Order: sequence, then C-alpha cells, then structure tokens
Amino acid sequence: MVMNRKASKYGKAQLPLFVEKDEDGLYVVECPLFEGCYTQGKTLDQALKNIREVIELILEEEENRKILHSYKPREISLHTITL
Repeated sequence: MVMNRKASKYGKAQLPLFVEKDEDGLYVVECPLFEGCYTQGKTLDQALKNIREVIELILEEEENRKILHSYKPREISLHTITL
C-alpha cells in the first residue's frame, strides 16, 4: 500500500484506527481517539485517505489538538470474542 507521505505539522503522531469491511463491501474506518471520527471508502486505500482528511478537519479544533498532544499509548491491542 502506497500512501502520500507529506510532512505533517503534528510530527509522527500514530493514531489507532479500527477498519471493518461492511456487508456492502465498503471499508469503514474509525479513529476512536476523537468523537465522531469515521469515514468509509470502496477500497482500503481510499478509506485510509478519507480518514486522514477527517482527522485533519477534526484537528482544526483546539480541544482535539490537546487530545492528540496528550495521547501517549504504551500498548494497543484489539481482541475479538465469539458469542
């Protein structure tokens, strides 16, 4: 997967993303760090491009920039269970 790597004014911030392919075949991407931060795309590359744009818009708000700057995870993992 090739992604545009232009310099970010937020350094090398790494954010958690949830990616799920829905029943219609669309990729749904959510960044749980920010409320209401989600999007979709027909391909994974398109969905990831879209979430970058959504995050850039969200970071226009000072409160969200504070959340980003205070985010320092030590470990992240995702688990699923079958019911």
